[in-house]
Amino acid sequence: MPDVLLTVGTRKGLFIGHRHDGRWEFDDPAFPAQAVYSVAIDTRRPAPRLLVGGDSSHWGPSVFHSDDLGKNWTEPARPAVKFPEDTGASLERVWQLHPAPGHSPDVVYAGTEPAALFRSADGGESFELVRPLWEHPTRDRWVPGGGGEAVHTVVTDPRDPDALTVAVSTAGVFRSRDGGAAWAPSNQGVSAVFLPDPNPDFGQCVHKIAQDAADKDRLYLQNHWGVFRSDDAGGTWSDIGAGLPSDFGFAIAAHPHRPDTAYVFPITADSDRVPAGRRCRVYRTNDAGATWEPLTRGLPEGDHYGTVLRDALCTDDADPAGVYFGNRNGELYASADDGESWQLLAEHLPDVLCVRAAVI
Repeated sequence: MPDVLLTVGTRKGLFIGHRHDGRWEFDDPAFPAQAVYSVAIDTRRPAPRLLVGGDSSHWGPSVFHSDDLGKNWTEPARPAVKFPEDTGASLERVWQLHPAPGHSPDVVYAGTEPAALFRSADGGESFELVRPLWEHPTRDRWVPGGGGEAVHTVVTDPRDPDALTVAVSTAGVFRSRDGGAAWAPSNQGVSAVFLPDPNPDFGQCVHKIAQDAADKDRLYLQNHWGVFRSDDAGGTWSDIGAGLPSDFGFAIAAHPHRPDTAYVFPITADSDRVPAGRRCRVYRTNDAGATWEPLTRGLPEGDHYGTVLRDALCTDDADPAGVYFGNRNGELYASADDGESWQLLAEHLPDVLCVRAAVI
C-alpha cells in the first residue's frame, strides 16, 4: 500500500491521518477551536502544501497553509481572502479550496460565502475576487440554500487553464471558457423540484460535482433531488439516479483512475436527512450511472443516522483507489480497495465537514 495523507475537517478542528506500511496513525488535532469547512492537499509542489479554510467563532474565517504536512501552519499577515470594499460584502466562510491542474502550478481557487470565486496566483497565500461571477447579471436573483449562499464546488480542466465550472447554492452550475472573464448558467436537464418552474436556466440547488477520471468532459452531479451526468462538460445533463434507494444526497466523488466510476451516499430526503433506509451504504457505478451497487462490507449493519455532507466523501490517487467518508456522527471510514471493503478509522469525532486524501 502506498503512503497516504488523510485530512479531516470537523466542527472542532482538523485531524490529520497518515497511512504507512498499511497502518494508520493520527496526529493531535489542529485548529481545535475552529470549524474547518475546506481542506486542499496541493501535490503540485516537491513537498505537498496543505490549505485549510478555518472558521473561528471569535476571530472569523481565514485561510492557513502548511508545507510540512501540518506540523506548522502559516496565516498571512493580511487576510488571504477578503472582499473589496466596493462590494459591500464580508467573508462568512471559505467552503472550497481547489488547486488548479499542473498547467497552472501556483493557481488555487477559493469558493466562498457570500457566493463568490477567488483566485490565487501564489499557491493560496493571497486571493483576488473573480469579479465577472460576482457581478453576474443573475446574481440579484440567487437565493441562499439551507447552508447559506455559497460557491462550494470548483472544477478545472487539466487540458485547458481557461475552463472553469462552479456550483453555487442555490443558483446552480455556471461555466466560464475564458478564464473567468464571462460566465453562463449551465443547468439544462437539472431539475429544481422546489420551484414553480422545475427547469429554470438557473436556481438549482446543486450539492456537488465530480469529474470523471478518463473523460474530462464527463461530470457527475448530486442535486437537491436527482443524480445527473453530463457528457459535454456541463452543457447538458441527464438523470442517472435510477437504481439508487434515494436520489437525494450531498456528496459525489469520482474514481481517480477508472473511467465511468463514481460514488454517492444516498440520503432519505430533504425532510429526513439520514442515510437512505437508515443504512450506512456507499453506492458505486462502474458504467457512468446506468447501474448502481451498494458497497457495505465492513460498514454498520443496523440502523444508522450518520449523514455525509457534500465534501465529506473523497478518493485518493492510489490504484486500487482509497475511498473515504466521514459523517455527522463523528465516524470516519476508509476503503483501500475501490470501496469493496471498509474499516472504521475513527469515531466520536466532532461533526465531519470535509475529507481529503492523497498519496504522498
